[in-house]
This record gives sequence, C-alpha cells and structure tokens, in this order.
Amino acid sequence: MPGLLLETLHAKRADRVPMWLMRQAGRYLPEYRALRAEKGGFLDLVYDSEAAAEITMQPIDRFGFDGAILFSDILIVPYAMGQNLSFVTGEGPRLSPPLVDVALGELESVPERLTPIYDTVRRVRARLDAATTLLGFAGSPWTVATYMVAGEGSRDQYSARAMAYRDPPAFQMLIDRIASVTVEYLAGQIEAGAEAVQLFDSWSGSLAPDEFERWVIAPNAAITGAIAERFPGLPVIGFPKGAGEKLPAYARETGVSAIGVDETVDPAWIARQLPSDMPVQGNLDPLLLLAGGDRLIERTEAILRAFAERPHVFNLGHGIGQHTPIAHVEALIDTVRGWRG
Repeated sequence: MPGLLLETLHAKRADRVPMWLMRQAGRYLPEYRALRAEKGGFLDLVYDSEAAAEITMQPIDRFGFDGAILFSDILIVPYAMGQNLSFVTGEGPRLSPPLVDVALGELESVPERLTPIYDTVRRVRARLDAATTLLGFAGSPWTVATYMVAGEGSRDQYSARAMAYRDPPAFQMLIDRIASVTVEYLAGQIEAGAEAVQLFDSWSGSLAPDEFERWVIAPNAAITGAIAERFPGLPVIGFPKGAGEKLPAYARETGVSAIGVDETVDPAWIARQLPSDMPVQGNLDPLLLLAGGDRLIERTEAILRAFAERPHVFNLGHGIGQHTPIAHVEALIDTVRGWRG
C-alpha cells in the first residue's frame, strides 16, 4: 500500500500531514558527520553507494520521516556531461572547465558517472518499508546551467544570465542538453526504485518574467512531459525557489504534480492561487528551525492552517542548515504530527 507522502502527492488528503525536509540527510546529523569523517569528502560519499544509502536512511532511522530523499547532488548531471566536479572545503562546488571558457561541444560525456547513483537508489529501496516514499531528484536546467557556465555558484548568476542574453541559441542548446540528460537521469532513478522525483531550481528567482518563461518553465515542462510519457502517474514535484508571483504560471504551465514553495511566499496567498486539489509542499524558513522556540511552533501551525484545505506536504522553504539543533527538528516533527486542523 502506498505511503502517506505518495498518496498526498497523488492529491489525496488524509488526517495527518506527511513531512520530509530538504537536505534532511546531512551535516546537522552527528551520524552523518561521523560517517563523512570516516569515508572522506562529499563526492567520495556520493559515489560510495553503500555509504550514500546509509546517509539517505539516517534521518529515516532517527526521525521516521514520510519520505527518504536520495543523497546525491544536482551537479552529478554536468559531471556526466563531461565537466570535472570537485567540492572545495568552505567554498562549495567547482566545475571545470567553465563554459565561459569552452564550448559545450568540447565536453565529452561520461554517462557511466550516473550508474552509482542508481545503485544507491536500489540499496535504499531495499531497506525502506512500504510506508516511506523514496524520492529521487535532479537540478532544473536553469540552475544547473548557472553552475556549468560560471564553474561555480554565484550571488546573481551573472555569467549565465549574460550568456542567455548575448547568445540565446547557444544557451538554448545548453538548456536542451541538460534537459535531455536530466530525463535519462530521473528515469534511471525511477527504474531503480524512486517513487516520485523533485526538480530543484534553486536560482529561478534571479530571472525576469520572460526569461523565467523560457529558461525555467519551458525546460521543466519538457522534462515533466517526458517523465509523464514514460512513467504515467509518477509524481513530479517542482521547486522553483524565489519564483514568487510567477509560481501560479509555473504550476499551470509545467505540468508538475505538486509545487514546492519557499519561505518568502505567503502560504495563504499561494493556497488561493493554485487549483484546490494541487498538492503544495513547504514552507517553513530553515532559519526559524535553526532558531527554535515558540515562534517555530507558531509559524509551523500557521502554515498547517493555511494549507489545511488542500493536499499538503510539510517541508522547509529550502535546505536544513548544518547547525540546526536536533531538538528543534524533534519539536517540529511533534508539532506537525500532532496537528489535526
């Protein structure tokens, strides 16, 4: 029988609100820090399928979340497309050569770099009970492109935005190529056991409305359509962080099954803007979870009230911070699980 999270993503409401947290498998957990100290760097963990499966399971074993999300990274796709990937301590990921220096056609794809990720999915699926939904994921083409062009993250995504304005055909080719690889990557995760997938667009908020239509909505619609054709009925969660007032258009035009909402969006407003049966995911501020206290409980209950009349998956507005106290996560879980509207 499908778990509560999967049922909710299929637009069915229940007495209890399911929950999982973005980046729930990570540095705030002492068991993760211990395993990382033993095994090595982040990319070493991602490519050690046994370790990656263990990390994916750690928050399930500790908290019993309704969903387990694959431990991996959105930059596995450009790595498979031929860029070199490394993680610099204290600075974040690096891709080389950046596409500001070379043409896309100069990269030689390495699709076998995706294979260990599928093995992780299979290992996790074998350990999960039927009540816990296994979530796969990928980065959306715009966000992945910003890293590929600049070779690293940036505050304003200047290099990618400039390339998109300066040479739209070349940038379209890059977006289309990322979308094509992403479809195959998600399909591989699904075939290995993922029951739903999420598209992360962490930098969608930096685009003007017409650019948002071209570089966020259109490629996400293409990916969602391809997944729907190959895996009818499999839920796709779209998470365009920073989209704000463009969220309703994203929900209408991409064909996603559910929409993730970041902490800057008023839940009462988005609840009015979306179809009444469309599942919504979100949207507690991760910094409030870090801070804790009465305000955490009050805001959690306010979000639950705002989405009480529709299918709702409780989550954060982005990833959990590495310094978040375990006790705050436990308080959040108790509040959500105790909520009955």
